[in-house]
Amino acid sequence: MQRRYVILDVFTDRAFAGNPLAVVLDGAGLNDNQMQMVAGEFNLSETVFVTSFDKDGSAAVIRIFTPSQELPFAGHPTVGTATLLAREYIQGAPEMATAISHNIILNEKVGPVHCTVELGAEFAARATFGLPQTSTQIGECGSTDIIAKALGLSAEDIGFGNHQPGQWSAGVPFSLVPVASAAAVANIRPDTSVWAEAFGEGHHNNAFVYSRECVDSKNHYHARMFWPGAGVSEDPATGSAVAAFSGVLEKFEPLKNGPNNFVIEQGYEMGRPSLISLTLIIGDGVLKSARIGGHAVEVARGVISV
Repeated sequence: MQRRYVILDVFTDRAFAGNPLAVVLDGAGLNDNQMQMVAGEFNLSETVFVTSFDKDGSAAVIRIFTPSQELPFAGHPTVGTATLLAREYIQGAPEMATAISHNIILNEKVGPVHCTVELGAEFAARATFGLPQTSTQIGECGSTDIIAKALGLSAEDIGFGNHQPGQWSAGVPFSLVPVASAAAVANIRPDTSVWAEAFGEGHHNNAFVYSRECVDSKNHYHARMFWPGAGVSEDPATGSAVAAFSGVLEKFEPLKNGPNNFVIEQGYEMGRPSLISLTLIIGDGVLKSARIGGHAVEVARGVISV
């Protein structure tokens, strides 16, 4: 059976940058093995399957797969799918032709994710979503020496200010590693022989590495993300890691009451520059809510036989 799919570049407003995403619009009826095989065929960091979409465009059920496993939640699939489904709905509803914004709930394994889409040019749009879970620290990484060896760096490169490595999750666990300079981030050469010792066993033995030094001075943090256990040697933009990163900022940064806005740049070393916006709402010194946002642009459509 032929099933429609769309390829989008996410966390960018131009094609051939950001993080590529495949969305299979006709995902209903596919079993787990078929979805995993299709995700392996696309071989992108994530592939989304839309298994149902409400007629009024208000909600959809989606599943998210890497080339090797299913994820309960992920950021660039959420942004990309929200923008695509908003445009699909409005194109199918002539009375909505002048609409410039659309709200949609994406029901993911982690739970409902509330998204707002702002439609822009013919193939570009922007979406923001509230974090489905508050970021919490769930563990520690290995020693500084082991982390440095796993990343091909020196121990002096690990950490800056009061930022220290740790494992955090806002739905998907990540090892978050502060690195002293952008030059050190650029010099990372993963050593998988000690990867598990540094970042743990299993599919979530990843490393989201960040620095305050940025390529573009308008941005706030520069990042790279490595996830060999999920079949992703390096990811151009990782919204679920930025979701986890919100807890790091709450713990280590002096945030003011009200909105605190950050832009995280990622993918530059891969030639896929990406920008992820993160807003933390602080009340009485406590994180009340957080939102992630970014652009997405459609680059291709087709059908796949499953």
